[in-house]
Amino acid sequence: MSNILDKAKEIEEYIINFRRDLHENPELSGQEFKTQEKIMKELDKLGISYKKAGNASLIGVLRGNKPGKTVALRGDIDALPIIEQSGVEFASKNSGVMHACGHDAHASMLLGAAKILSEMKDEIAGEVRFFFQEGEETFTGAKKIIEAGGMDGVDACLGMHGMPELETGYVNIQPGYRMAGCDTIYVKFEGVSGHGSVPHLAKDTIHPACTFVTDLQGIVTKNINAQDPIVISVGKFDGGTKANVVAKYTEIDISMRYFNPQVREIAHEAIKRHAKAIADAYELKVDVRIEESALSLYNDDELAALADNSITKVLGEGKNKTLPRYMGSEDMPYYFQHAKGVYAFMGYRNEEKESLYFPHHEKFKIDEDYMKYGTALHVQFALDFLNK
Repeated sequence: MSNILDKAKEIEEYIINFRRDLHENPELSGQEFKTQEKIMKELDKLGISYKKAGNASLIGVLRGNKPGKTVALRGDIDALPIIEQSGVEFASKNSGVMHACGHDAHASMLLGAAKILSEMKDEIAGEVRFFFQEGEETFTGAKKIIEAGGMDGVDACLGMHGMPELETGYVNIQPGYRMAGCDTIYVKFEGVSGHGSVPHLAKDTIHPACTFVTDLQGIVTKNINAQDPIVISVGKFDGGTKANVVAKYTEIDISMRYFNPQVREIAHEAIKRHAKAIADAYELKVDVRIEESALSLYNDDELAALADNSITKVLGEGKNKTLPRYMGSEDMPYYFQHAKGVYAFMGYRNEEKESLYFPHHEKFKIDEDYMKYGTALHVQFALDFLNK
C-alpha cells in the first residue's frame, strides 16, 4: 500500500473541515469569489504560487527541485441553484444554493493534494499545476483557465468526480469515451400569420414543426450507426399566440448528446437537412442555430494504464471497477484538446450514511471517507507521471 494514502490520512481532518466550510457557503457558477479567497489563503500558507483566471478560478503552480514535465490536476468549485434537503449539520447557509454535485469535495481533495505535494518538492521532477475551476456546471470554467494560459506547456492532466455507483474505496478509470458531448440546437420556423378560419391564406408553422419533432428520431435510427450512441431530446416547443391566429413563428430547443465527433457532424447536417426539407414543403423559412455546450470526454489509453497503476498503489488490487459510459457531460474535455488526459470516477456510496443520491439531487450527500482516496490518487498520479 502506498505511503501516499498514509499522508492523505494524516491530513484527512483538514480536508473534511475545508470541504464542510465550502459546503456551508456555496456559490453559483462564475460567482465563486469567497471560495477563491479561501483557497488563496490556503495556498499562501503552503507557499504555492498562483494566479487568478476568469471570474473566480485559480491556477496554482508547484515546481519541483528537478526539471521535468508538467502535469495539471483539476478540481471544480461551483455549486447549483438547489434548495438543500440533505439534513447534514453543515448544510448550506446560502438559501437556494447547494453543493449538490460534490464540487466542494473535489476542490478540497485537490487542496489536500497540493498540501501533500508542497512537502514533497524533493521528489518532484517538473511542475504540478492545480486548477481550482469555476463554472463547470455552465461549461465555461475550463475555457477561462485555458485562455489564461493554464494549459501552456502541460503534458498531461487528471480530473475526477464522485459518483454513487461505486462504494467508497473504489474507483473507475478506463480508456476511451467516458462522458458524452452536449450541444443545444435552436430551430425557428417562420411563416405567415393569419386567421384560424382560413389557414390556406397563411403559412402555419406549428404543424410543420410538429412534423419535424416527430421526424427527429428518424435521424437517430436511420442516419446514425447503431453502435454509436446518440440522444436527441426536444426540451422546449413554443409556437403561436392565440387559438384563432395562425402561428407565424414556432421555436424548438433540442438537447443532443453524443460520443463520436463524426456522429455529431452527421447529426448536425441531418437536422439542418430535415428542417430545411420540411420548411420547403410547407413554404416556410427556417433557421437552425447550434450551440456547443461540452465536448465528449475521451480517456487517453496510456494515461489510463498509468492511472490504473496509481490506483493499485493507493488502494490495492481490484479497486478499479468497470462502469458504463455516462451520457452526462463535463467541460474537462476542453483541457484534453491541449494535452492528453484522464478522468476518474470516485465512489462515495455508503448506504448506512445515506450517501446514495446521484448528483443534482436535493438530498445529495457524500461519504466523506472517500476524499482521502481522491486526494491520494491526485498525488500518486502526479508523481507517477512526472517520474516515469
